[in-house]
Amino acid sequence: MRLRDELLGIVPDDKRDLVPSHFSLVGEVAILSIPSELEDQKKKIGESIISSHKNVKTVLNKVSKLEGEKRVAGFEVLAGGGTVICHREFGFAYRFDVARVFFNPRLGHERRRVASKARPGERVIVPFSDVGPFAIPIAAAGARVLALEINAEACRWLAENSKLNRVNGNVDTVNCDAFAFCGVLKQNGPEMKFDRAVVPTPYGRDEILDSISPILKPNGAIHFYTFKKRHQIEGLIKEYEEKGFEVEFHRRCGNVAPGVSRWVFDLEKL
Repeated sequence: MRLRDELLGIVPDDKRDLVPSHFSLVGEVAILSIPSELEDQKKKIGESIISSHKNVKTVLNKVSKLEGEKRVAGFEVLAGGGTVICHREFGFAYRFDVARVFFNPRLGHERRRVASKARPGERVIVPFSDVGPFAIPIAAAGARVLALEINAEACRWLAENSKLNRVNGNVDTVNCDAFAFCGVLKQNGPEMKFDRAVVPTPYGRDEILDSISPILKPNGAIHFYTFKKRHQIEGLIKEYEEKGFEVEFHRRCGNVAPGVSRWVFDLEKL
């Protein structure tokens, strides 16, 4: 049932069409974006969600988009209270404060797909690693992972999650700017080359591909995520080929704005 249908008799009929059609669930926290026209209804909406969904303990209203290099949105609590949660995904558990770090619950199947390609003994680099949802399953597959993350709060949770999932021996976490750190690695020569890179690129930061490429071994793999409109994809494939990659696979993996989707490209460095 759609959320606006659940609110029949709770939100006035002339305002129910303004209610979001659904909410995102991260652990036991429901997240939605309520328009300003429903300012006087938002508390009732939050309380109704908790009443109707026994697996929800807290309801957050997203009041600002992802901001700053740490990609943290602004939230207000509508009902419940706690924002530290444990999110479970394909056998892995992630603890974090949903109000202080970035986490996308919609990429679970992508994280599983990419982890299935990792091999024991591989050296893998994951910039923008957040609290570990890409790094930890890859480490569990036996790869050695270098996780780069600029948000110190996310780094602390990543370290905890590595222990929680018993892969801390295979994950090295560096609290840093990924662009600057890749530049340092480039200076270290062949001993710092990687077999694979997983790059959940922040919006508008596609230049990270040029930073990752020099530290990847020949025939190394990059799982590269970017935000594009469908009509841009053909040109993007040509661009990647001109940069020295073979595009082995690509697909759309979620809308982010009208006409704009997240896309993944599996690239091989030639």
